[in-house]
Amino acid sequence: MDLTVFCLSVLPLPFTDHNIRFFAVHSSLLTVHCSLSHIMSSTISTLPLPEFSLWNDADERMLFSFELELTARCNNNCRHCYINLPAGDRTARRKELSTDELMGLSRDAARLGALWCLLTGGEPLLRPDFREIYLGLKKMGLLVSVFTNATLIQREHVALFQKYPPRTLEISLYGATKETYEAVTRVPGSYDACMRGVDMLLKGGIGINLKTVALRSNRKELPRIADICRRYSCDSYRFDPLLHLRLDRDEKRNRDIISERLTPREIAEVERADSERSIQLRETCRALPEKNHTPGGFPRLFGCGAGQNDCTIGWDGYLRLCNALYHPDCIYDLRSGTLADAWERFIPAVRAMKVAGNCDNYCGNCRLVNLCLWCPAHAYLETGDMQGAVGYFCAVAKERERAVNSKQ
Repeated sequence: MDLTVFCLSVLPLPFTDHNIRFFAVHSSLLTVHCSLSHIMSSTISTLPLPEFSLWNDADERMLFSFELELTARCNNNCRHCYINLPAGDRTARRKELSTDELMGLSRDAARLGALWCLLTGGEPLLRPDFREIYLGLKKMGLLVSVFTNATLIQREHVALFQKYPPRTLEISLYGATKETYEAVTRVPGSYDACMRGVDMLLKGGIGINLKTVALRSNRKELPRIADICRRYSCDSYRFDPLLHLRLDRDEKRNRDIISERLTPREIAEVERADSERSIQLRETCRALPEKNHTPGGFPRLFGCGAGQNDCTIGWDGYLRLCNALYHPDCIYDLRSGTLADAWERFIPAVRAMKVAGNCDNYCGNCRLVNLCLWCPAHAYLETGDMQGAVGYFCAVAKERERAVNSKQ
């Protein structure tokens, strides 16, 4: 059996071994974004499947994608948000990466092998240079996704996305009614603005994905929200029951977030009521070990994939291994260094951090860790310690396991 690799020379992208390896795995994405009329020339080579280098480098760190936070500012003031600052915050605006800085870092990411970029915030459409940034990334040959609240969508955005379609366009829907939606966003008129934006995108033929966050404010409407999201989304609907605390550790805002959290039992009930989510959890439970990990446990602090194939370039110029990891020892100032140095030297050093003390008591070694909301990033935000235990997370894991087992 042979594996055919297509190298499309029309893409303005450096053809590193990383990129060719990624094309082979994700050729379906290229099919969507490249029509035959755009292919100027191509090179086709065939290798026996066992000789293809992808299989030899399965554990190699490769930068496939990156998250680009354009701003922390937002025109909404959502009760549960871990990052948002007021839309008119001048201090925050001064700290934001400039257009040139964003484009330079994105080119560096492409040189390292990245093929996909997620534009997020805050609300990315607040940036007056959004069009320039979006087109700049597309011209680099990157697949571009956008997370937005849709309240700022205008005709020019629809025209932009029609001509240069995003890989995905995701919109958060916090309520099925105006009252619930605006209880979350705390901005009068935001529901109508969101619905208007969604309607403009749909009428413009733009594929969107609607999603939500499970909150105390919208719990009673979650089934209706799910129906709406499934009706208009081009892919599967998803919701998130995890509310992690603020990156800036603002105590007042953290109290808002905690007040919006569902209880562990409520999370289990909401997930059990959603058939797709219930199936996923059942599969996770089937893969759980019967006992804790081997005595001595996993010695490394990070057992997740943070910084393995992606990273977050923060609005303030700091690189993070994932969007939630904001421990001072785990962020890198890109204005004082380079993305290549961060990727090749700094991130591996962070991922090599070891667990301090007895590994047997480390939450990362719990047999329920895959059902838990716990990770070093969230532990730091909750306790100030990346190894800190969080009772709420533990209770969620146990309720999830109990809910799945009681249904079988």
